[in-house]
Amino acid sequence: MFAIITEVAEESDPSSEGSMISLLDIAVVSTLIGLAFYYLFWRKTEDTMDFQRLNIVPAAKTEDSGLIGKMKTLGKNVVVFYGSQTGTAEEFSGCLAKDALRYGMKGLVMDPEECNMEELSNFSEIENSLAIFCMATYGEGDPTDNAQEFFNLLQQDEIELNGLRYAVFGLGNKTYEHYNAMGIFVDKRLEELGATRIFELGLGDDDANIEEDFLSWRERLWPAFGEYFGIEAVETDISLRQYQLTVHEDLDEEDQYYQGEMFRMGSYTAQKPPYDAKNPFLAPVVVNKELFKNTDRSCMHIEFDISGSKIRYESGDHVAVYPTNNPELVSKIGELLKTNLDTIITLTNVEAESNKKHPFPCPTTYRIALLHYVDIMNPVRTHVLKELVEYAKDPKDKEFLEKISSTTPEGKQLYSEWVIKDHRNIIAILEDLSSVKPPLDHLCELLPRLQARYYSISSSPKVHPDRIHITAILIDYVTRAGRKIQGVTTGFLSLKKASNGDCPRVPIYVRKSQFHLPFKPSTDILMIGPGTGVAPFRAFIQERDFLKSQGMFSPFTFSFGIFIKYIPNTTTMLHVTLVSIIFLLFFSFLFNVCFILSFD
Repeated sequence: MFAIITEVAEESDPSSEGSMISLLDIAVVSTLIGLAFYYLFWRKTEDTMDFQRLNIVPAAKTEDSGLIGKMKTLGKNVVVFYGSQTGTAEEFSGCLAKDALRYGMKGLVMDPEECNMEELSNFSEIENSLAIFCMATYGEGDPTDNAQEFFNLLQQDEIELNGLRYAVFGLGNKTYEHYNAMGIFVDKRLEELGATRIFELGLGDDDANIEEDFLSWRERLWPAFGEYFGIEAVETDISLRQYQLTVHEDLDEEDQYYQGEMFRMGSYTAQKPPYDAKNPFLAPVVVNKELFKNTDRSCMHIEFDISGSKIRYESGDHVAVYPTNNPELVSKIGELLKTNLDTIITLTNVEAESNKKHPFPCPTTYRIALLHYVDIMNPVRTHVLKELVEYAKDPKDKEFLEKISSTTPEGKQLYSEWVIKDHRNIIAILEDLSSVKPPLDHLCELLPRLQARYYSISSSPKVHPDRIHITAILIDYVTRAGRKIQGVTTGFLSLKKASNGDCPRVPIYVRKSQFHLPFKPSTDILMIGPGTGVAPFRAFIQERDFLKSQGMFSPFTFSFGIFIKYIPNTTTMLHVTLVSIIFLLFFSFLFNVCFILSFD
């Protein structure tokens, strides 16, 4: 730097007077530069010294920053964790949290995905504390998506749970091989890690009556809880509202409230990957055709266009579809309760510290909530019927609701016959018990969330990289009471057909599965679909046929009891060999099952 300045000064003027000025300039510039270096050096040094003199203390962790802190802050001593895929376990958890009030306790419902579950080892800090786990099993013995990290944690040996007192209720289906695997695992593993079980494991079977299983376990849990802690039940009103209603009169633009989005307002108008449960992709339905001919049953082959979405899938994965309730049935609720469905509302949790601020995305309208967020089609649970008692103006209706929502043998039998077997949803309840007029905001609070439905993908990405195929039977029947019932999602999908080149869009996302083809194409496979399960096998056959065209092929056998016409459209893709027929005959003899092969 100095060299450059000197050279410039020396070259500026060769005269003697000019040389004197140049030397003066050099002196001034040099002095300024020296002062600048001095200032910068000592400033930096002093700043460093001041910084070193500071007493740096890490930010104190606030008492309510974790699960235990939150329980202390809110005065909670019962926490109910749920592992839920369809919403049932979450619904049961809410019931258990309310039950705690009967023993003067305060319950908190928590999603294990939103907690540091390692804090379970600190539960001894809270007096008379109890952790209840409502854990559903998904697929082939797997945890639900929101319980995966908790499942991984429990497999470690480092965590100690000596101060934890717990009870577990599992939700499963006996038609699956690994019945209630997650509930059984959690119950056993907690004990192995030192926790104390205060009540026996409960198991609910969704193939029978899972709510009855839950109620039976629930009514025995709390007396055991009271006996363990030496606490007696108290008379208290447990029909407390969890959410407070706010009506918005200042919101009149559609971009100011939710229109059916799952998480981010406006995400359906400005779609951005990646796509998942909170951010589904609006996929065009490009094909929707009927597979059954000349029959009263309906089976749909549907194709979603995923080009440009960056969605990737494998054969054997599932696609989740978010349905919309029938608009006519939604309007019927508004008529029955004499409520303007276009009112813009927000339901806010009365506990400001709760992780779940709203039961569904808010603000929104009643109509949008009933269309996209609230389950209005499934049979009404007993805890909802119990809450409706206070809104019955007719003494007969009130008495009937009290009986049908009770845990007496007569009440259970009446509920099974009148609600379950007759499939009475909330609309049927309001129609048949005409004096029952609950506020719509309370009804929206009580009813469970409308959940995505999962379908096995029936296409291979190697053959259809830009499309996802599904195969769906339309649920459509008439109840004993003469009411027409249609499946929420299949009924929704049956109407999604292209018209004049315009393809309707459906919110979807892909859920990964463990049900995949062997990694090596040379591995032989045997597929058995005795009357069901053709969808993923169709994808497998497509993929093996593609691999065959690439020179990588191994024989496979498909034993089936369905119409062969739906298997992909080339005769080379599926060979019903003598081995297949012998296998079918063997199964027919062993299990007394009749297999029908149709080639027409």
